[in-house]
Amino acid sequence: MAPMFQDEGSSSVTSSPLRFFSMMSLSPSLGSPYPWLKELKSEERGLYLIHLLLTCANHVASGSLENANIALEQISQLASPDGDTMQRIAAYFTEALADRILKSWPGLHKALNSTRMFLVSEEILVRKVFFELFPFLKVAFVLTNQAITEAIEGEKMVHIIDLHASEPAQWVALLQVLSARTEGPPHLRITAVHQQKEVLEQMAHRLIDEAEKLDIPFQFNLVVSKLENLDMEKLRVKTGEALVVSSVLQLHSLLASDDELLRKKSPLGPKTLNGTYFPRAFQVNQSTLGELLEKDFVNGCSPSPDSASSWPLSLNASGKMDGFLNALWGLTPKLMVVTEQDSNHNGLTLMERLLEALYSYAALFDCLESTVSRTPLERLKVEKMLFGEEIKNIIACEGPERKERHEKLDKWIQRLDSAGFANVPLSYYGMMQARRLLQGYGCDGYKIREDNGNVLICWQDRPLYSISAWRCRK
Repeated sequence: MAPMFQDEGSSSVTSSPLRFFSMMSLSPSLGSPYPWLKELKSEERGLYLIHLLLTCANHVASGSLENANIALEQISQLASPDGDTMQRIAAYFTEALADRILKSWPGLHKALNSTRMFLVSEEILVRKVFFELFPFLKVAFVLTNQAITEAIEGEKMVHIIDLHASEPAQWVALLQVLSARTEGPPHLRITAVHQQKEVLEQMAHRLIDEAEKLDIPFQFNLVVSKLENLDMEKLRVKTGEALVVSSVLQLHSLLASDDELLRKKSPLGPKTLNGTYFPRAFQVNQSTLGELLEKDFVNGCSPSPDSASSWPLSLNASGKMDGFLNALWGLTPKLMVVTEQDSNHNGLTLMERLLEALYSYAALFDCLESTVSRTPLERLKVEKMLFGEEIKNIIACEGPERKERHEKLDKWIQRLDSAGFANVPLSYYGMMQARRLLQGYGCDGYKIREDNGNVLICWQDRPLYSISAWRCRK
């Protein structure tokens, strides 16, 4: 199908009803509740929702709140948290944009959110549902455990520090592997870090029971703390033990502490002025949102794999991150395995982050659309309480409040290398195990890509998570 938007001087436009989207202005004269929007076909509706989201974001970034409100009103006619992929993702991006507007009135924002809460039990449940619905963490655990098993071969005293201890399944599997070791299991100590004591207590109970069944000498230490406030002394690292560090989807949050420093050094993003730009060309011949976004729907503005370079200072000015990695290096771990979201969500401007987030969350929503029916409550909870909250944090928040600062693998490689760590290639056997796990998942969309000894877990061809292993350089 021809592009929805034509460059100036183009001699033709598509005959589709979408042809006037690029020429119309969002104004009250269109009327409400815009009954003509209901007549759009699924692909046309999805394309128009993207158009409206980008238009709305530009108005929000430029402070044109009246026009942003008009766009939000139109989006509300089309978006739905239980509709197709584009309707669902638009609902959460719309909520995020509206929340960003409300933050302009702190009193109003606080009043509307004063009674809003997620119970710890609900958060634990949602994390478990994510673990079950997606293979990402399972693959990360398989690769991490294999790397640990190889690194501690022959060791009699092993200490594992889990920087975000929320899922006991990883360590249950490792205990089972260690119990079958030819030379017998080591004495294993796990130090688990999490800000919620209830999560740690549940993990402790599960792992202590498993260790007793397998007759493995085992000790579990709880450290209730946020990562940015972690006191390294509480990890109680001892000489004579093989130390291993596991970080799953946590290190990126440390970048939030250095936001003001970065902004002072680079007040404007290099790609945009005042946070605004607008794509000129879309195509609508794809069957999923992920494909729609991947097929160069943004002409000349499409996020590229290396567009994280739009914030070059993040590697040089991150005091909290540098300090934390230096402290870990000072513990001289025999191995550190890092799993992170492989996305560019740490740009300076709203539009950078919105475009990048559309790409990556489109893939995640496509995963669910391809593997789970639309109605289960579990799916709705993951989309709202996990993905929806992450999207809101990326889009609506700034400064230290914005914790979801996901970056690409190449940035983590540079950062960890600068901190004195050397990359350790993940083993062929570990990758075989991971591929076997994905094959058993019954969905062709999930793929593993090897990248110089590191692993990228992809949906179709889009990397979503990275796993890399490291050791201290002498």
